Amino acid sequence: MPASHPIDVLFDAAAAGAAVEIPQGWGQGRAIFGGVVAGVLQARSLAAYELDPATLRATTTSFVAPASPGPARVESILLRQGSSATQTETRLWQRDERTGEETIRGVQLSAYGLPRASAVDLPAARPAQAPPDPDRLVALPCLPGFTPDFFAHVDLRVASGSVPFTGSPTGDLSGYMRFRDAPRRVDLPHFIALVDAWPPAVGQCLRVPAAMSTQTWTLELLAEPTGPADQHWLYEVVTDAAHDGYAHSHARVFTATGDPVAISRQSIAIFG
Repeated sequence: MPASHPIDVLFDAAAAGAAVEIPQGWGQGRAIFGGVVAGVLQARSLAAYELDPATLRATTTSFVAPASPGPARVESILLRQGSSATQTETRLWQRDERTGEETIRGVQLSAYGLPRASAVDLPAARPAQAPPDPDRLVALPCLPGFTPDFFAHVDLRVASGSVPFTGSPTGDLSGYMRFRDAPRRVDLPHFIALVDAWPPAVGQCLRVPAAMSTQTWTLELLAEPTGPADQHWLYEVVTDAAHDGYAHSHARVFTATGDPVAISRQSIAIFG
């Protein structure tokens, strides 16, 4: 795949230095899709301190304010680096069009740790049910004006649950995800961006369209995401609770064959 894939260009720029240009076509509502922001922040953190992607244990991203297409600045701070553990904080800044003031749009805290000997070894759970064949499922369409712009770049296939605004009695969902056009390869920033592609599962409980926004998102890595750039990843999400205009969910991510890769946790604001 040529290096001109827009997400490759963006993450390469974040790795190379502080200045990036967020491309058009990755929006959701008035903001850039949060997975792109999280991927940019992770790409900068890894490169700034020459960290091994396989050592990422957990990363938490706070979406402070909507990011938009155009220039952005990314800075990373080394909070601590010990003999086996490293912690970083990375921020994405953009200028306010009205005031010209540079403001924070996203903040990411990441914890990396080298493997160590331990008497505890508990295997991660596999999928709740036998994974269905992704080729038997239909990808969600990209409908300009109805679905987020970034749906043009991701292939999401629902296996159980439903799409947003269908009045479902459950906030749980499972399905497969991958990029529609495979990037050069799926590095850690690409994987992080892809995991955030699913709309909040609680949205299927709504009967009419309403805005939803992720406030904080934590991704915990169980294994390094590797494999072909066009592979499917299985996603299973459970909505733990929803009240007072907020929802809380946790999800698990697997390879298409059911090998555990990551755990995702989100807090979501619901404006409806």
